Amino acid sequence: MVLSDAPSLPRAALALAALLLAGCAVGPDYVRPQLDVPAAFKETGGPWKTAAPQTIDADHPWWDAFGDSTLSALIVQANAANQNIRVAEAQYRQAQALAAAARAGFFPTVGLNAGATRAQTNSTGTVKLGTTDTLGLGASWEPDIWGAVRRSVEAGNAGAQASADDLAGARLSIQTTLAQDYLQIRVIDLQRNLYASTTAAYAKALELTQHQYAAGTVLRSDVALAESQLKTAQAQAVDLEAQRSQLEHAIAVLTGQAPASFSLPPLETSSNPATAESLSSAAALRLQLPVTPAGLPSELLERRPDIAGAERRVQAANANIGVAKAAYYPQIVLSASGGFSAATLGNLFNTPSRVWSLGAALAQTVFDGGLRKAHTDQAVAAYDASVAQYKQTVLAGFQQVEDNLATLRVLDNESALQADAVRAAQLAERMALSQYRAGTATYLSVVTAQTLSLTNQRTAAQVLGRLLAASVSLIAATGGGWNAAETTSGN
Repeated sequence: MVLSDAPSLPRAALALAALLLAGCAVGPDYVRPQLDVPAAFKETGGPWKTAAPQTIDADHPWWDAFGDSTLSALIVQANAANQNIRVAEAQYRQAQALAAAARAGFFPTVGLNAGATRAQTNSTGTVKLGTTDTLGLGASWEPDIWGAVRRSVEAGNAGAQASADDLAGARLSIQTTLAQDYLQIRVIDLQRNLYASTTAAYAKALELTQHQYAAGTVLRSDVALAESQLKTAQAQAVDLEAQRSQLEHAIAVLTGQAPASFSLPPLETSSNPATAESLSSAAALRLQLPVTPAGLPSELLERRPDIAGAERRVQAANANIGVAKAAYYPQIVLSASGGFSAATLGNLFNTPSRVWSLGAALAQTVFDGGLRKAHTDQAVAAYDASVAQYKQTVLAGFQQVEDNLATLRVLDNESALQADAVRAAQLAERMALSQYRAGTATYLSVVTAQTLSLTNQRTAAQVLGRLLAASVSLIAATGGGWNAAETTSGN
């Protein structure tokens, strides 16, 4: 429709637009959910601060604290080539695109049209055949009076931020999994070297019994016991090879490689008999155990990507309530168009061929069978679920930190006790073998002492592996690394 009152309508449209833009967003404004939290961790002192999303430092090289260049190189490779990280990166880009699509609702839609129509008409018996050429520009805009677009943008931005947290969480998960697998391989290497020296000692013991049996000083059963002891140790060493291969395959996949194209050279340690110190110290693996700060502050939970992502999803769910409630209010659409229309192409751009229009439309749903209420109830329920998920994520974060702090404390004590057990068992083994050579003890006592010594040595290596694993888990539980200097400055 072409409007004739041209001077007054543009002014009226501008006034109406200004009025509409003054509208406010419906729905609740976002407030971070409140949590009943303790003042400090049970396992360590430190002030508590309510969790708030912080910028996740996904590139923090926490793995450097172990002082192993091979581990650092593998994690850098995983950051670049791991397929799960690439999936998370693509999902983050998708979330960013969705947020950009929501922001597009602030702007009008503008379209260009051109056409040519040839028609025959019959008016009062007069038949006419003519062509009409048109060229025009049209625009429509729905003002965000009730804040539906603003709430959609708020939800989109929160979703994009949550996706960024998911990306950081995926990186941290891959990094910590790779570190766990790598450190366990090094512990297996330590045990392999332990078995190498042990089987060498058992072979010498078997040779001793064979010589004494040939001399007629011992029974054939002594030779059988010595041979059984040697073969058992060799079988256990072979079992370690299977475990190492599986871990090596896992590292290959984490770094974006086929298992057939990846191998990790074994760590060669001293060929001398293992000592309590060499089995319980990370130095035996040519790495260092990160020192746990005495007063780990609980603010570090704010660096956990899963907590940050869960909190931002609460914000998105809250904004979606406003989007649902905006459907209760009328929709207003402003439109405008202008262009040219003429019977001949040569006259298309002449002044008389100009046409334009301005318009406004108001639409209000009167009855929808409860559809809007159902959508609002759904949005409220989704918000309640996201709040509960956020609180559960925070509580799980507390548990993981407490568990790993307790594990490190207990394993530190266990490692010291196990080192004492290794020293005692090795002394008992040496004394039993000496007594057997002197003929004052049976070979059964030697086998018993050897079995006890090997068991304690292997247990010491396993405790070291658990210490390293708990250290990595604590780093993951606190969001990707920390150091004593940061803890001091944070207090």
